[in-house]
Amino acid sequence: MQQPITPGVLEVITGPMFSGKSEELIRRLKRARIARQRVSCFKPDIDLRYHRTSIASHSSQTHEARTVATVEELRAALFPQLAEIEVVGIDEVQFFDPAIIPLSLELVALGKRVLMAGLDTTFNNEPFGPVPALMALADKVTKLSAVCMVCGQSAIHTQRLGQSQELVIVGAAGMYEARCRTHFQPAMDDQHSEQLELSTQI
Repeated sequence: MQQPITPGVLEVITGPMFSGKSEELIRRLKRARIARQRVSCFKPDIDLRYHRTSIASHSSQTHEARTVATVEELRAALFPQLAEIEVVGIDEVQFFDPAIIPLSLELVALGKRVLMAGLDTTFNNEPFGPVPALMALADKVTKLSAVCMVCGQSAIHTQRLGQSQELVIVGAAGMYEARCRTHFQPAMDDQHSEQLELSTQI
């Protein structure tokens, strides 16, 4: 008689920009590899700021990853090798559509450790994509904070600099800042921002 599969775990790492989400994801993935676990990593093709074939943090930490455009493409890339994989890492999960939720639960049911990192709120302080639902379903949630660029206190918000109201503008320092509750301004109208922006619609 075949033994039932022991369920895996879903771990979500979240917080504002500059809080170290990708760095923490990379740390856990590297520890898994040190433990000789087989790892497969993915990221959305919308996020090519630092490296096309790696997860990359603002602090220049990297880990090899495959770039995929959709959840369906992620599934197609992952499942042929799934029997050999123990840990699945996904960065910038907020950019994937809601189909990432049942996929993550399916992977957990198959005994995989699933590590996901992403923003929990938009620049307007609204829930961002599938992340809040994944947090609710996760075995473990790690919510990180950054440092407010105005006062130096703990920051849980991502401040958009500039006038654009597009949901997705992929960028880093100069386009966004971490802000505390006191200094966060949703949809800030900054007349002085002169940043060039890479705009991409989901």
